[in-house]
Amino acid sequence: MDAQIIRDLVRAGKYEFSKHAEREREADQITVEELEEALSDCDMIEEYADDPRGPSCLVLGFAGKRPIHCVCAVRTNPEEVLIITVYNPSKRPEKWTADYRRRME
Repeated sequence: MDAQIIRDLVRAGKYEFSKHAEREREADQITVEELEEALSDCDMIEEYADDPRGPSCLVLGFAGKRPIHCVCAVRTNPEEVLIITVYNPSKRPEKWTADYRRRME
């Protein structure tokens, strides 16, 4: 999976939220605009090739200085990003390194 494809599709408005992602987005008070900003310049930090829902990945992006993690997959027909979950990793500092790119062991 390529982060550039995710960036391009989000910039084109080609994405959809799962019900779970929508609930998590609202719970962490992440606006759609913030998520679009973060995904428009995201980096892949984990890849889940064997995800039962299909290949997916965890990306990190920023809305201003606010970090946002998003697990997403790229659908092919139609070509779009499926946002599986989204959250603010700074609310879980015990789980992530200071740069939010690696899980704490």
